[in-house]
Amino acid sequence: MKATWNGKVIAETSDANIISIEGNSYFPPDSIKSEYFVKSDYHTTCPWKGLAYYYDITVEGKTNKNSAWYYPEPKAGSIERVGSDFTSYVAFWNGVEIA
Repeated sequence: MKATWNGKVIAETSDANIISIEGNSYFPPDSIKSEYFVKSDYHTTCPWKGLAYYYDITVEGKTNKNSAWYYPEPKAGSIERVGSDFTSYVAFWNGVEIA
């Protein structure tokens, strides 16, 4: 499975390594191409997963603000609810294509 934005593959892994949560594909942290990711100061809170941290994605001079997110410390009970440890797995939105 690949995540692409602005014509570049920004994350890639086998389908077996993807964790699906609420319709989003979460990629293992070692599958993202770190040269495209910059930590953002933006955060949101999910009532059952916890505090989400965000990345800006920059490819060839264009930046997609807050377009990737992850949970570095999932809320107690959320890993059991999902059935897999999704700590620091990365999901995408805002024009990032998953295929």
